Amino acid sequence: MSHEEFVEYWQNNHTPIAKDIEGVVRYQQVLPTEPEHAEFDGLAELYFETLEDLYEALGSPGSRDYDPTKEIAAEARDDVDNFLAVEERPRIIGEEIVQKDEVDGDTDGLYKHSAFLVRQDDMTHEEFIDHWQNNHTPIAREIEGVVKYNTVIPTDPENAEFDGVAELYFEDLDKLYRALGSEGSRDYDAPGGKAKEAREDVDNFLAIDERPRFIGWERLVKDQG
Repeated sequence: MSHEEFVEYWQNNHTPIAKDIEGVVRYQQVLPTEPEHAEFDGLAELYFETLEDLYEALGSPGSRDYDPTKEIAAEARDDVDNFLAVEERPRIIGEEIVQKDEVDGDTDGLYKHSAFLVRQDDMTHEEFIDHWQNNHTPIAREIEGVVKYNTVIPTDPENAEFDGVAELYFEDLDKLYRALGSEGSRDYDAPGGKAKEAREDVDNFLAIDERPRFIGWERLVKDQG
């Protein structure tokens, strides 16, 4: 399946089902800006008000596959096999913390850099979170061009595939590339300012070669907010 065929199926066949999964209050997708260089074909981000609702619909951490108990969630899961390589699809369940918001929560159409964070071998998850939230985040949210910044902390760290996700939003793709590099590499050279300071601090707590990242354009599908 080509990337174009994947996106067409995802948007036109799967999305109408997934947006109505029981308990989903917000659903957004991120499409790669440079598909030929992206690590993933896209991101699907589903929000729930309670962790119990999420687990019932999409399963708990610890497996890339799941066996939903709700009707529409089960229909969506069955359809996944028509276009996704499930065993190759990472996922993370977490709590989102808004660190900066200059767009009043309106991320539709913004460019987004999602970094799936992996801690260094000599750190515990708790030490990683402490450095990330208290040392790195105050720098990262002031990176030039960032209009919104979220951190996602796993609800079940022992079973999570990543130690967290950092989501940085830009209104301009060129500003994103200048600050955080373009697709094609997990590492990048920052030009200066807060972006350079943040990149230097990354080496204090991240296993950067093991950290997938994804640059894309966000599309809001559903928002009951």
